Amino acid sequence: MKPYSKDLRLKVLDAVDRGMDRGEVAKVFGVSVPSIKRWLKRRRETGDLEARPIPGPPAPKRAMLEEWLPARLESDPDLTLGEYCEAFEEASGVRVSRATMCRTIALLPGGWPVKKSPP
Repeated sequence: MKPYSKDLRLKVLDAVDRGMDRGEVAKVFGVSVPSIKRWLKRRRETGDLEARPIPGPPAPKRAMLEEWLPARLESDPDLTLGEYCEAFEEASGVRVSRATMCRTIALLPGGWPVKKSPP
């Protein structure tokens, strides 16, 4: 999950600073009350609201999938997740689960359909 933008964080904290109730601010901006508390604490302690970097190295499978998938989805749009997994393993030698394949397809720009075309 990507972190909230700094712009949103500033707007949320500005609303809290103007006296709005934290619960109301959370509903208006679609964030959680604990997030607001963390942002207030971070601003108080460090003076900054930048999102912290995601720990650990980037996922290598996802990067490989994001590179490989768009062309494959264009050429074979009616394959099942299992078939995409098998094709990816043949092409790269790396095995991925159907869940990983599904998540990666969902994150790709272009809005790939979940349902396949009728035969």
